[in-house]
Amino acid sequence: MLYMIYSEDVKNSLPLRAKTRSAHIERLERLKEQGRLIMAGPLPAIDANDPGEAGFSGSLVVAEFESIDSAQEWANTDPYLDAGVYQNVTVKPYKKVLP
Repeated sequence: MLYMIYSEDVKNSLPLRAKTRSAHIERLERLKEQGRLIMAGPLPAIDANDPGEAGFSGSLVVAEFESIDSAQEWANTDPYLDAGVYQNVTVKPYKKVLP
């Protein structure tokens, strides 16, 4: 089943993101290689593709997992969480309708 992982950043998270980005992306690449990643990306803190120093307010991942527990377990081991980038992580089932 698909699950949405919505993560909210702490304020001024950009320096923390920079330190841990490669480990965070590496995990997403593994999901992609396994054919389980539907989409993933950061949420700009301002209305711009490149928010510059404004940074990001969070992240969204939609991926396939065996259960909500396995999705939560994966989310709980995100390097961004360990580095203090995220202040809150929400995992919910997701039903893709379109396209």
